[in-house]
Amino acid sequence: MTEHIYLDNAATSLYRPPCVAEAVMQAMAAMGNDSRGTHREALASSRILYETRCLLCELFGGSGPEQVAFSANVTQALNTAIKGLVRPGDALITTVLEHNSVLRPAYEMKEKGAALSIAGCDGVGNLDYDMLEEQIRRQTKQKFSGEGRRVVVVTTHASNFTGNLVDIHRVGQLCRAYGAVYVLDAAQTAGIFPIHMEEDGVDVVCFTGHKSLMGPQGTGGLCVKRGLTIRPLLSGGSGILTYQKKHPQQMPAALEAGTQNGHGIAGLRAGLLYIKEQGMERLRKKEQALTKQFYEGICGVAGITVYGDFSSFERAPIVSLNIGAMDSGEVSDILSEDYGIDTRPGGHCAPLMHRIFGCESQGAVRFSFSHMNTSEQVDAAVRAVRLFKAVR
Repeated sequence: MTEHIYLDNAATSLYRPPCVAEAVMQAMAAMGNDSRGTHREALASSRILYETRCLLCELFGGSGPEQVAFSANVTQALNTAIKGLVRPGDALITTVLEHNSVLRPAYEMKEKGAALSIAGCDGVGNLDYDMLEEQIRRQTKQKFSGEGRRVVVVTTHASNFTGNLVDIHRVGQLCRAYGAVYVLDAAQTAGIFPIHMEEDGVDVVCFTGHKSLMGPQGTGGLCVKRGLTIRPLLSGGSGILTYQKKHPQQMPAALEAGTQNGHGIAGLRAGLLYIKEQGMERLRKKEQALTKQFYEGICGVAGITVYGDFSSFERAPIVSLNIGAMDSGEVSDILSEDYGIDTRPGGHCAPLMHRIFGCESQGAVRFSFSHMNTSEQVDAAVRAVRLFKAVR
């Protein structure tokens, strides 16, 4: 049986440090329910969640640990931010680089009366900053007869299809200059690229735990700038203010309803501590080196199309490609079954980028790397792609 090499880390991490699983197992045996009691098991849960909030606040340069609210994933976090900030009559501006976790809530808000603008990109998939600025400028000049018109800008930090980065500092300064709210989708970058909310001008960071943060699936959240109020997506039990008819308004309870995934958050805490110990820059440089190794190994092969800007390897560790006119699903299946290389085919929930690159019907095969992959595994992936192409 062929030994499989996992290169689908942009979807979810598979190879994790052992401390993550150990933390989950320990939590399952020792943790009660956060804010639902004063016995030792409940307090153990409260301590773990608070410590995790502190680590995330430090990671993102946030306003304080109480401004970190947990969610099931980055999709829920983005829905909370977008639907909780944008009202009918407001303006929502996003980009063609986005995942459906941004696009679909944005389309919903357009149906409810928000003005939606989508900034484009250049020929290799880099954001058109001039177009984005013009859209922000135009929307902030519009008048609204209600309580005041809010302009919300939502961008990814890195395309999950091309790996191209967005200059979040540049976008954040534009938002500050025009008085817009900036929401960042950090699904592909949290844990490997530096983000500092205050310095970068980011108002909300939405993140997931199960990718570069090395945590379990079912973990994620949003870090919100102090003073910015987001209407909750859910309401219900909070463990506090039981006799109020309305859900609590203070963070983090304002954006958390019901029992949190304490066991998963314990694993996320272990992943965050691991990243802090190892050094985020060192982990990122290894991932980028593996990405460069793979790209340089396959980019000169006739009949292979690679998507994105590889003029610099200051990028997310992603290489998406197609082999001739073959369907990406067929290519990915053969790579897995015959060569033991596990990748992600299809549209990657990034429909606008696939449309721009003309591969809507074909999709693309995405290779995505973790610092826990090895150079030998990348060599094996290069050999597999070259051999695949040679025999077809």
